[in-house]
Amino acid sequence: MATYKEIKGVTVQTQDTDPQLNVGSFSSGGSMDTDRARLAGDGIQTAFVVFGGTTPSPGTQLSNTELYDGSSFSETGDLSLGRTDLAGAGTTTAALAVAGSAGTGLTNTAEAFGGSSWTSSPSCNTARYQLAGFGTQTNMVIAGGSEPSFSNKTEEWNGSSWAEKNEINTARQGLNSSGAGVYTAGIIAGGRKAHPSNPGQEANDTEIWNGTSWTEVNELNEAKQLGGVFGTSTSAIYAGGVDTATLSATESWNGTSWSEVNDLSTARYYTAAGGASNQSGIVAGGAPGAATEEWGFPDGSILVEGMLFLSGGSALKGFGKAAGIPSGVWSSGGSMSSSREQGADFGSLAAGVAAGGGGSSTDVEEYNGTSWSEGTELGTAGAAGGATGSQTAGIIFGYAQSTPLRVDTMTYNGTGFTEANNMNTGRNVGGSVGGLQTAAIYAGGSSSIDNVEQWNGSTWSEVSEINDGRYFLKGGGTVTAAVLAGGYGGSPSTNPAQSETWNGASWSEGNELNTGRAFLTGGGSEYTSAMIFGGGPPVIDNTEFWNGTSWTEMNDMATASETSHGTTQGTGAGTYRARTPAGGATEEWTVEAALSTVTVS
Repeated sequence: MATYKEIKGVTVQTQDTDPQLNVGSFSSGGSMDTDRARLAGDGIQTAFVVFGGTTPSPGTQLSNTELYDGSSFSETGDLSLGRTDLAGAGTTTAALAVAGSAGTGLTNTAEAFGGSSWTSSPSCNTARYQLAGFGTQTNMVIAGGSEPSFSNKTEEWNGSSWAEKNEINTARQGLNSSGAGVYTAGIIAGGRKAHPSNPGQEANDTEIWNGTSWTEVNELNEAKQLGGVFGTSTSAIYAGGVDTATLSATESWNGTSWSEVNDLSTARYYTAAGGASNQSGIVAGGAPGAATEEWGFPDGSILVEGMLFLSGGSALKGFGKAAGIPSGVWSSGGSMSSSREQGADFGSLAAGVAAGGGGSSTDVEEYNGTSWSEGTELGTAGAAGGATGSQTAGIIFGYAQSTPLRVDTMTYNGTGFTEANNMNTGRNVGGSVGGLQTAAIYAGGSSSIDNVEQWNGSTWSEVSEINDGRYFLKGGGTVTAAVLAGGYGGSPSTNPAQSETWNGASWSEGNELNTGRAFLTGGGSEYTSAMIFGGGPPVIDNTEFWNGTSWTEMNDMATASETSHGTTQGTGAGTYRARTPAGGATEEWTVEAALSTVTVS
């Protein structure tokens, strides 16, 4: 029998104590000397500068400047002009303060900080307040704000003068401390924007700056303004803010989407914020208080997905979503804009795509983990075929619902679909796996065929057939290790509980589903963590999880469904989309990673 080292290449570690969960959290830092809000600041957690702002009561516009060394603040030279709602960028030895609201009204004044004192710097072109700023003392970008009307203006400082640049896509104010990055790669998020029926409302808009222009990207999970943002355009934190109430919620940006992480200890807005990435940062002051909170991850040994170790030298433990059988739950998500069924789906819970459906729909919608938004439509109606990939690199194939069955393949780049090389055999409602735009398998399909084709990123080729031809089957995995289960029809007649596994060369019979069905939905990017849910007839709400060997019943959906839209990403996140009869309701599947004791027999 092979040893663990022979299989995995490493031995099982012995840990005296269990490693920590690798998640970020806030902890208390040293408080500012002066209690204030509506201030600006920049830097990193161990070298941070704050300036300006206003006292709670009476409201006095401040010129105070303080430096943070990682544990405490100290007073240094004041701004020449006391003001609130200004933009700031730079370091503790070279910072720039720009614009804001002074005692005489809005200002375009700029001042440069040299580590102990401020000197006059050329003014920006437009006086405004509640604007975003990011960069350095010699290369800074400012955007948005209020003039006092909502502003979409962008200006760039090159160390000697300010120049007008391309405008942000959504004019808004409420961007105090809501920008991060450098002058060639920045991010702004949230704010308060104009609305036809309302003078202003909180925004969840996120825009990325590439040195020339702004691009709309995935939105914050919650619309808000006046929160603190720190990090870069690919790795940022948005902490606190306000909508109808003061918020403690924190969101982390990974360059593609925002996800909820641990909250601030104290809800607040009008803060100053600084940090190098979504791994380390600082939030100071605001309403209420002078308190400081530091964002970071645990020191020492941390839990890593797939870890297996001896705890205390005796108990064998594993960490991950598949350590044992993961305990996931379904919850309601945002409804789709248009009702449909039998569509093509790819992506994840935080970034999914639903294309076509029902034989006549050309609608495409994208999901950001909270809500759906309309995308560029398909050129051809339908979409009851196979699909795989991500929101920015997906592929659909065999997507027509009606006769003639189509061989079309289309790739998706996050904006629209492009025709690619056709399949060899036309069909729909087959089973697709792969997880990538460049690597997919499509098996079975309408008319109960047993044909299987593999996509290599440019062409389709015939590979070994499934053992029983069928359609409306689902599964998960890769082009080298996959499982497909269920289905309808067949030659000979298919067992609706049947599973077949793929090893990259051929199909083998696997352990059956607990509940046989067709018209089911599901997926999974890993062979050892696939899911299926719903199905019929009759229509059911069952969910089952595949661990690489067998299927296990999980928590049911809230509403039974068949031929629905759906996608999963491992077992960490999944979406269940439109129902039959055609609908727009969404259910989300989530499961937390867990540390489990592993029993070895």
